This record gives sequence, C-alpha cells and structure tokens, in this order.
Amino acid sequence: MTAIAFLQAGGGLVLLFIGGEVLLRGAVGLSLRFGLSPLLIGLTVVAFATSMPELVVTVTAGLQGATDIGVGNVVGSNVANILLILGLAALLCPIEKEPKRILRDTVAMVAATAVFFALAFMERMGFVQGIIMIALLAGYLLISYRAEIKGGNDAATGMEAIEEAGAAPRSAWVALALVVGGIVGLAAGSELLVRGALIIARAAGVSETVIGLTLVAFGTSLPELATAIVAALRGHTEVALGNVLGSNIFNILLILGVLFVITPVVVAPEILSFDIWILAAATLIAVPVMLTGKRIGRIEGAVFIMLYAAFIWVQFDSDKPAVADTSAPAGHNAGVAGIIGQ
Repeated sequence: MTAIAFLQAGGGLVLLFIGGEVLLRGAVGLSLRFGLSPLLIGLTVVAFATSMPELVVTVTAGLQGATDIGVGNVVGSNVANILLILGLAALLCPIEKEPKRILRDTVAMVAATAVFFALAFMERMGFVQGIIMIALLAGYLLISYRAEIKGGNDAATGMEAIEEAGAAPRSAWVALALVVGGIVGLAAGSELLVRGALIIARAAGVSETVIGLTLVAFGTSLPELATAIVAALRGHTEVALGNVLGSNIFNILLILGVLFVITPVVVAPEILSFDIWILAAATLIAVPVMLTGKRIGRIEGAVFIMLYAAFIWVQFDSDKPAVADTSAPAGHNAGVAGIIGQ
C-alpha cells in the first residue's frame, strides 16, 4: 500500500509539473492572441498560472478536510521559493537586480506575510478573512498596473524570456487546448499527490502538517523552480527574482484567501509555534538581500540552500515522536485516516 502511495505522490508531482508548464504556455499564448499587453499578462496571467498548482492542491486538501496540508503547503512553498528557488537561481548565475524596481513588490511580499501572520493567531479564519485577503490582492494588482504604466513596461522582460524559449503557441486553438490540458493535469496531479501524501503520512506516523510543508510544498513549487532554472541559465536572472516575489504574494493572498472562503481554518499548533516564524524569518532575511547591492551572489545562494536543508531536516526530526505514538488515532493521523477512508 505504501509503495502505491509513493507512486501516487510521484505521479502527482509529475502531473503538477507538466500541468503547470502546459497551463502557463497556453495562458500566455491565448492572452497574446486576444491582444492583451505583455504588462497585463506579466502581472496577472503568468503569476496566476505559476501559482495554480498551489491553488489546486490547497483547495483539494481543504475540500477533503485536510486544511493542515493546505496551510502547510502555502507556508512551505513560500519558504521554498525564498530559500531553495532563489538560492538555486543565484547559485547557478548571480542575480542582477535594481533595488528600486523591486521595492514595491518586496514591500508587498512582506506586507502579505505580515497579514497572514496576524490572522493566523486568530481562533478561526473563515469567509470574511478570505475576502479581505483576495481584496488586498486585487488592490495590489491595480496599484502595480497603474505604477507600471507610469514607470515603463518592466513586465516585458519576463515576456521576452517566455517568447525566447518558444513557450507561447501561435494558434489560439492550440493555446486553448493547452489551457484545458493544463487544468486537467493540475486537477489529476493534485488529487494523486494529496491522496498519496496522506497515505504516506499515515503509514510513517508523520503529521499532515509536515507532509504539507515538505513533500506537497516542494511539488507545488516545481513550476517556479523550473522557471528559475531556465531564467538563470538563459541569463534572465531578474525574472527568477520577480517570479519568487509574485508567487509568494499570490500564494498568501489568493490561495489562502480562497481556502478560507471555502472552509473555516484553524492553523495547526505546529505551524504557529515554529513554521510561521521560519516563514517570517526567511522573508525578513530576503529583504536586505533583495534591496541592497546590485546582485544576489553565489555565496548568498549557497547560504539560502543550506538554510532550506536545515528547515527540512528540522521538520522530520521534530516529528519523530509522532512515529512512536501509534496507539492513539488522535490529532493529525486521525484526520488522515478519515480522509483516506473516504
């Protein structure tokens, strides 16, 4: 049974990666065919498409009652985006940057993290909190759009990288087919990943929270990881930086916002006592790295990757007592058992 679960989780990861890439290409191609500006595409379509795996997995987990996986997925994905993806991109090729150009988005990422930090300690989050977060995202996109119109089309840089790789199909019908295929791939991949992860958690005595923070978070961050690697290897290093900023903002305000709208959420004690502080620390560490100097070098990249490795090690090391306690079906594992039995 566990072997099948690993195959399910692995297959889900593959489908998420392929589905995210296909959806991104189709969405960009379709947007271009309908005459949307590269700026608008960069601010909305691309950012939304790369966050779709996190959204689909989080919503799927929420509808199945595994809200710990949903919240853990977002927290883990944002930590991975900063420490793993940004670190790997800088290690492959130092990231050239202009602090003034990314100041607004860096502030928005910190503000979004602060909003989640404040809401997480409430007794329960639901529809009202979700609507507030989605409204904040809409306000951010509107402000960004107006600012970019006045300040120049910076988003075109990301579009150049996409078009250079031949990612945007020329036919509207092909683009539409890619969008539909990408959505189907994401839906199937998220279902496989969540179910496989839940079975693995039950068999190993690992909590849903840890699975969400590690395996699921890494899987849903694969599109961002692929984008960062391609951008770094092609010399579009600032695209990787913008991708991390945009993805973290969308993950918190859109994905958690949607989760709170569809189901009430109480953040797991493990996240409140440790992981949310790691997210806050990673976000604050990233600020001076992003806003000082002209580049993020290989040394900073290596340090970020080591910090992420330490984060993962602590997750599984601190969860060891759960393995020993197999007598009581309470807490996380009870939730796992209930969902698997559906």
